[in-house]
Amino acid sequence: MMRWAFAAGLAVVGLWSTGAAAEWQCRAPRELLGLGNSLEIAKTAVAEERELRVVALGSSSTQGYGASNPLFAYPAQLKMRLDKALPGIHVHVWNKGVGGQDAAEEVERMNADVKPEHAHIVVWQVGTNSAIRRDPLTKFAGKLRTGIDIGHSLGANVIMMNLQYVPAVVALPDEEEYAQAMADVAREKGVALFRRFEIMRSWYNDGMPYAQFVINDGLHLNDFGQKCVAKLLSQSILDTINPRQLTGASKSAH
Repeated sequence: MMRWAFAAGLAVVGLWSTGAAAEWQCRAPRELLGLGNSLEIAKTAVAEERELRVVALGSSSTQGYGASNPLFAYPAQLKMRLDKALPGIHVHVWNKGVGGQDAAEEVERMNADVKPEHAHIVVWQVGTNSAIRRDPLTKFAGKLRTGIDIGHSLGANVIMMNLQYVPAVVALPDEEEYAQAMADVAREKGVALFRRFEIMRSWYNDGMPYAQFVINDGLHLNDFGQKCVAKLLSQSILDTINPRQLTGASKSAH
């Protein structure tokens, strides 16, 4: 596979139109959407408090760098989809993305950014900057454990969102090792994992050019990429908490 096919992708991006065709392309194999955790805190909040409070913690792809409008950043899109799927539930999503930060920097601010919002879910987007900066895997895994412990101490379910499958990442010699470290820590700590790396790789392997979901820096997600991540993450959350069973609300995030 030609990993640096980004320039070629730009030439054919017109074949992957926005609108209905692009929405059809926003998909992932069902086996990649399972989170591996029942999100009991969030499930209880929806059923008993009629509320769902989500903190999106991360770096530039959480902040929304690359999107043409802040409303297209994945946290804003996630709120829109959860609002639609959970009528009668007060959904709050706070965007706590700070561009350029890695796992260690995000851990340092996790308590301050999560505690005031009384979050039921912390979606922790992490890994890309740590891999690009060549953080030792043992140090990276240790920071993941620390961050998860903080999230749990604050009474939240933690969903780790792993690396992006983009040219700047897949050119690295060991990006798979960082993705594997996240999977190993998620399993060890019993937390949810949203497998963004594998999901985006499935887009590429299905023939979608990088230019359909990445801006021309080869790293950051464009509007389509941001919206699709939000759509699939909302689907994973809704499939897990099963709001129809809890509240009678529709599970559809479409």
